[in-house]
Amino acid sequence: MITPHQLKSLYDQGHNISAFLRDEMGLDHNTREIIEISYDLQAGSYITAMENEEMAKHKEEYSREIAHRILSLCQPRSILEAGVGEATTLSGVLKNLGNDVYSYGFDLSWSRVAYAQKWLDSQGITNTLLCSGDLFNIPFLDNSIDIVYTSHSIEPNKDNEKPILQELYRVARKFLILLEPGYEFANDEARQRMDFHGYCKNLKGISNSLNYDVLEHKLFPFTSNPLNPTAITIIRKDSDCDTELSSGVFACPKFKVPLKKICGMLFSREALVVYPIVGRIPCLRVENGIFASKYEEVMKVMG
Repeated sequence: MITPHQLKSLYDQGHNISAFLRDEMGLDHNTREIIEISYDLQAGSYITAMENEEMAKHKEEYSREIAHRILSLCQPRSILEAGVGEATTLSGVLKNLGNDVYSYGFDLSWSRVAYAQKWLDSQGITNTLLCSGDLFNIPFLDNSIDIVYTSHSIEPNKDNEKPILQELYRVARKFLILLEPGYEFANDEARQRMDFHGYCKNLKGISNSLNYDVLEHKLFPFTSNPLNPTAITIIRKDSDCDTELSSGVFACPKFKVPLKKICGMLFSREALVVYPIVGRIPCLRVENGIFASKYEEVMKVMG
C-alpha cells in the first residue's frame, strides 16, 4: 500500500495524483478520498500561479464576470463559494461586489482552506468566514445564503452530480450559479480528456429533472484551458425565507441543525456532536464530528 509520503513524492515529480490513485484502485471515477488527497497535495499552487501575469489577468476577468452576473440577478447580502479552493476566485468576486456583502467558503481539504485564509488576509479581505466541508453534506443551514456558486468544484465528481446539486440548492436562498465543465459545448478532444479525468456532465439536464428553474446555460466567456471550457448555469430558487439567521449559518453537516460555539468548538445540541476548530478553521465534515452528549454540560462546569 502506497504511503502519503510516497504520494507527495509522486506529486512533487509531476504525477497526476488523481489518475494515479484511480489506476491503483482500478476505478474509472474519483472518490472523495482521491479528490481530497489530490487537491490537498496541490495546496498553495493556485496562489503561486497568481504570480504569473497571464493567470492573474485571467482570474481578474473571470471573477469580475462572475460578480457582474451576480449583480444582474440581485444585490446579495451573502454569497458562498462551494469548493472555495485557495479563494483566488472568491477574492476577485468580492472586490467587484463591494463591502456590503458577507461571504463564506468551504473546501474538502483543510490545507486549501488554510491557504485560502492566508490569501484573503493578504488581500485585506475580512468579511469572509471559511470552513472545511463536503459538497455531499454541506455544513450550512437551509436557505441560508443568497447566492451559492461553484467554480469547477463539482468538476471531479462524475456520477455524483445529482446529490451535489440537491445540497447546493438546499443551501441557496435566491440563486445557484454553476461554473463547471461544459461537456456538451466541448470538442471531441476536450470530451475525451474530461472523460479520462472523471469530470461532471449534464448539469442542466439533471437540474431540469429536479424541476429547478434554469434561467441560463451556455459557455462562459472566460476559460483558462480550451480543453476544459467553462459553462455557466444559473438556477433561480423561490425561497420563502428572506430574513437573516440570528444563530448564524453553520450547520451540523449530518443533521443540518444549527451549531453553537462553546469553549472554542462548535456543538450541535440536537445531534450531541462537537466539531473542532483547527487554526481558525471550523472542521465541518461529517467524519470530523465527535459524539459528545455531555460536552455542553461539562464545559459549563469547567468554566
